[in-house]
Amino acid sequence: MEKINSSKVFWHSRRGMLELDLLLVPFVKSQFEFLSRPDQLLYIEFLQQEDQDLFAWLIRREEPSDSRFQLIIDKILAHRKPTA
Repeated sequence: MEKINSSKVFWHSRRGMLELDLLLVPFVKSQFEFLSRPDQLLYIEFLQQEDQDLFAWLIRREEPSDSRFQLIIDKILAHRKPTA
């Protein structure tokens, strides 16, 4: 079984779109290592999607085309810190 390069996953989580970075970077920094291997692989696949799709899914404007991504979306949004 190939080891997942968490550093590479971190850099792929940095999208250059502030709204995505504010959700994905804190999530990957504090939660990625605690995900099950299947969830880690799903997150990596999630990151391969287009930024506009990720954003639409994360603000719940649209449903993901692949329903498996809903699990990762829910985990990312559950991790989000409420704004004061």
